[in-house]
Amino acid sequence: MSAPPAEDLVRQWEREQARLRQQVVEEDTEDWQRSPDFSGLERVGGVDLSFIKGDDVNACAQLVILSYPDLEVLYEDSQMVTLTAPYIAGFLAFRETPFLLEALERLQENQPTLLPQVVFVDGNGLFHYREFGLACHLGVLSGLPCVGVAKNLLQVQGVYKSEEHQSQALRSSDRSSKPVYVSVGHKISLDTAVRLTHSCCRYRVPEPIRQADCLSREYLRIHFPAADTGIKE
Repeated sequence: MSAPPAEDLVRQWEREQARLRQQVVEEDTEDWQRSPDFSGLERVGGVDLSFIKGDDVNACAQLVILSYPDLEVLYEDSQMVTLTAPYIAGFLAFRETPFLLEALERLQENQPTLLPQVVFVDGNGLFHYREFGLACHLGVLSGLPCVGVAKNLLQVQGVYKSEEHQSQALRSSDRSSKPVYVSVGHKISLDTAVRLTHSCCRYRVPEPIRQADCLSREYLRIHFPAADTGIKE
């Protein structure tokens, strides 16, 4: 008897993750990454998808490019998309990455001088069930350095919520008592990813991700005024 389609899909996605995982670069690859003050870094990107409450299929895919170190918005791209892949825990990238790649491709075509030198992703990178989260997926397929920044702890690789863990988690801003969880996506070391996250934070979440979230929700509010877009913490 053949396995149900969902099980076939999971196996297919596991094979794809394992194949792409071999391409992840876990070290610094750019000169600016090795500089104490990130000299040479001028453009940082952030991506996010925002949904109307109660609708997990239609979303606003958002790309934002900020200047560095001023963190001012240089470019924004908001696009309504329809997700076709099912949601399966641990495989979020297969739902979201195609639309984030399309946003980067539009930027490359229309304003290539604004292509980001690094992209912040609202999610995990290597800190993932199979060491290949959304930040790794987007990084490998785009070829860009990526950093994963999650707001919730994924309890994998022997890490669990505890007092010891909470004392070691990254508090990205003095304005927030809640930690974030930084992991390597692609073409950057963990130490550099943590330093860069700190330097891009005005609040709890790094400004590229925060701006992407704010702009995508504003887009939904304007175009779907009667809908509830929900509120992220």
